[in-house]
Amino acid sequence: MKEKVAVQQSFTKNRADYVTSTTHAHGPDLDIIIDWLQPTKQMRALDIATGGGHVAKRLAPSVEHVFATDLTKPMLENTANFLHAEKNIDFIIADAEQLPFLDEQFDLVTCRVAAHHFPQPAKFIKEVERVLKPGGKFLLIDNIAPESEQADTFINKIEKMRDFSHGRVYKVSEWKEMFAATNLQFKQDQLWKKQLPFDDWVDRTIDDRKARETIEQTFIQANTTLQQYFDIQLKDNHVTSFAIDTWNALYEK
Repeated sequence: MKEKVAVQQSFTKNRADYVTSTTHAHGPDLDIIIDWLQPTKQMRALDIATGGGHVAKRLAPSVEHVFATDLTKPMLENTANFLHAEKNIDFIIADAEQLPFLDEQFDLVTCRVAAHHFPQPAKFIKEVERVLKPGGKFLLIDNIAPESEQADTFINKIEKMRDFSHGRVYKVSEWKEMFAATNLQFKQDQLWKKQLPFDDWVDRTIDDRKARETIEQTFIQANTTLQQYFDIQLKDNHVTSFAIDTWNALYEK
């Protein structure tokens, strides 16, 4: 599938940046992982599309074992080197929409800031349901689109301009519809704004000066409603930061 090839190309090129990125390595969403999942030393955890491995690293001291998967081999190799001191993490190349595990294998499943790259997110959710044990918990954390069509179109356009492997950030209503097609039960959620430094965000995937300028001008020329919603901050006619919506959602089988 061409979308998955694009993801592999993008994350192979930028694999080191996702380990060191402050946006990925820190954040209040990482801090809720232990509180919401309540892991124990008897549990097996699966971190889907682990990227820089930040969730796997956070979970490892609290569970028996973590399986960290990613579609992109070079990304996974880089992350394995980063987490070489963690002895209870296995790194496995895997497609989130076709997981290489038997049914009901995991007490906990996580996926953080990755699902917007999946071409068939509903299939991914069904796979999560399949590999979870009865009573198992799934924590999804991802950037989302606003319910406003105008803001939805804007943020997905911007993300696609910055990263050709971007699929779509979905609305909460769209995610809930996907979950409704499973037997996973909603437990709690949290909607919050994530402030992104523009330079860090754009430089992680763009090294062409003209493309970078085009993205920046798209922000600058956005109408007042969009400027306010995404909290676009300017200094000397340059974008310094903006904010996107993020959704933390806990479901249980």
